[in-house]
Amino acid sequence: MCGIFSYIGEKEALPIIIDGLTSLEYRGYDSVGIYLPESGSIKSVGAVDNLKKKLTNKFKGKSGIAHLRWATHGEPTEKNAHPHSDCKGIFWVVHNGIIENYKILKNNLISKGHKFNSDTDTEVLVHLVEDYFKKTNNFDKAVAAALKEVRGTYGIVFSSKLEPNKIITARMGAPVVIGIGDNERFVASDASPILRHTKQVIYLQDGDIAVLTANNHEIFSLDNTKIDRIPETIEWGSDKIQKSGFKHFMLKEIMEEPEVV
Repeated sequence: MCGIFSYIGEKEALPIIIDGLTSLEYRGYDSVGIYLPESGSIKSVGAVDNLKKKLTNKFKGKSGIAHLRWATHGEPTEKNAHPHSDCKGIFWVVHNGIIENYKILKNNLISKGHKFNSDTDTEVLVHLVEDYFKKTNNFDKAVAAALKEVRGTYGIVFSSKLEPNKIITARMGAPVVIGIGDNERFVASDASPILRHTKQVIYLQDGDIAVLTANNHEIFSLDNTKIDRIPETIEWGSDKIQKSGFKHFMLKEIMEEPEVV
């Protein structure tokens, strides 16, 4: 059960992201990583505190994506920690879930000349976006086209060095929550790290793709139909949000993983 947290707004992203990751550590972790399009990426094995020791003053920017990993495909190492990038370090992704057809996708991408740096199933996602961007020259369209090829589960966020004022998130079988603040947007695996910033949230549904900027959000289906989802106000405390009504975190984790039999 991985944890995702992302931010885009008018404030410095790094302290908000670090705080969000820390509040998601209850989900479990073996590695952690962040990407800010204006500064780059940094990863560490272990807890958020290990990552904090590696940070420097150069990590600045108004948007970023971050991830706490619980290994499924690939050992818990820095090279397998998220975020993952395409061949040129332009597109980046964090992902909670399992890509069932990743081997087929990976072999096809390798045949086209793509170079992989990790042993994860996740990395195929960002190379797919790179591949489709060459055809469309459009970040949004490339993400949608890539996701149409994917079989499996994902709660996912993409960022691009070309468009630091935008992040794209999507859901299929893994929870994604968008927080709506004043000139800022948040994305997380659950609402608990968002509550200290805003109580207005949107829960994505399977097949949703959301394009976020600091002061706007638009949601589409995989076939590019625009969807209107009304934000709801969270009244619960963060502890109840973390457990999503379940008595124990273990039961919550079991119920969030549809492929577990």
